[in-house]
Amino acid sequence: MSELANKKCVPCEGNIPPFDKEEIHKYLKKVDGWDVKSNNEGNYFLIKEFSFKNFQDSQNFVNKVGVIAETENHHPDISFGWGYCKIKIFTHAIKGLAESDFVLAAKIDKV
Repeated sequence: MSELANKKCVPCEGNIPPFDKEEIHKYLKKVDGWDVKSNNEGNYFLIKEFSFKNFQDSQNFVNKVGVIAETENHHPDISFGWGYCKIKIFTHAIKGLAESDFVLAAKIDKV
């Protein structure tokens, strides 16, 4: 995991193909507890739910993730409430997953 967490997210302008299933599974082994799901169009994304003791802890975590997202210029979808935070990551420009998605996941796991 630390290998990916030490990398920088690279902005994607849509000029690369999204990872195929083989590449996704290779990178999935490098992050902790993230699931890969697909939407109705068959596009893959990473998702993970985090648990906390209360609302304040959830909010503090979201704020830290927000700082990482801004620093990396890679912005996940975040939903949170009392005792939980759910994070969904994918590269919008390619409608799928790329290395930067896994880099962001690894950085979030370090929080």
